Amino acid sequence: MHDSQWKEEMALGVPAIDEAHEALFMALARLSQLGDHDFSVAFRDLVAAVERDFREEEALMEDIGFPSLANHREQHARVLSGLHHAWAAVDEGDVAQGRHALSLLPQWLIFHQATMDLALAAALELLQRQPS
Repeated sequence: MHDSQWKEEMALGVPAIDEAHEALFMALARLSQLGDHDFSVAFRDLVAAVERDFREEEALMEDIGFPSLANHREQHARVLSGLHHAWAAVDEGDVAQGRHALSLLPQWLIFHQATMDLALAAALELLQRQPS
């Protein structure tokens, strides 16, 4: 689980995004420790939190006219599709599929953060430097 834990060097310098990412990594760590019944409830809550975080990030990108919004949104949609598919399986009692989906999520998040979210953070930094 070494590279599925939040590390300070993963921070992008955008508090709202960094806090959401850190909370997500912490939630993933908690879920991995839960028994099947508690996992099912916590998995649903995690999916809802990811949906909310993605919506907030996409609204931020819309506000600034971020040029890569469509690509960024597509990556979010693919992950949500996978999570929703796993959630359906968990609801049917297949907790193993939910656990498998969550085992893949940290690697995707690390990649997404290092590519898509880093570009967003750079765009936000440029906007902050512009005179008002």
